[in-house]
Amino acid sequence: MVLSEKIFGVVLDWSMSSKLITRERTPALKDAHGEVLELGFGTALNLACFPDSVRRLTMVDPKLLMPKLVAERIAAAHFPVQRAKISAEHLPFEDDRFDCVVSTFTLCTIPNVTAALREARRVLKPGGSLLFLEHGLSEEPNVAKWQRRLDPIQSVISRGCHLTRRIDQLVSDAGLEIARLDRS
Repeated sequence: MVLSEKIFGVVLDWSMSSKLITRERTPALKDAHGEVLELGFGTALNLACFPDSVRRLTMVDPKLLMPKLVAERIAAAHFPVQRAKISAEHLPFEDDRFDCVVSTFTLCTIPNVTAALREARRVLKPGGSLLFLEHGLSEEPNVAKWQRRLDPIQSVISRGCHLTRRIDQLVSDAGLEIARLDRS
């Protein structure tokens, strides 16, 4: 692993461990259940937030950041965890496999997010759930203006993360129904 990957992993883990984000994880994941697929697990911060109703977790990410820390977090999980170094745009799983698909702060970064969401829909069982926790383009004009100005810088610094994606619209456009959306 190159030095820039190590530094990015440390910064990602530190920034995604903030009190504000940590407070949001457990409520966002409370309805996860059964066989779960997580898109873009990063440094595996979600593991401690999944409820007991999760029977098994499959995590996919094209990067394997902080492998020792991630392995420790996997070892502490209360359910079996499998991880794979693959992209969310081309999932090697059969149709209707998972009860739930989870994405936290990943839909902002996946290069072809539309393809990833269509794949998520394909591998979800009928009646399955997509749970997501994301930032996105603000509905407040002044905030959105700054997001548009900062997006090119953010995209470079955070390796593809976009401040200006309308995540709710992308989810709907992929054929997934949004049952509940909290914009707090």
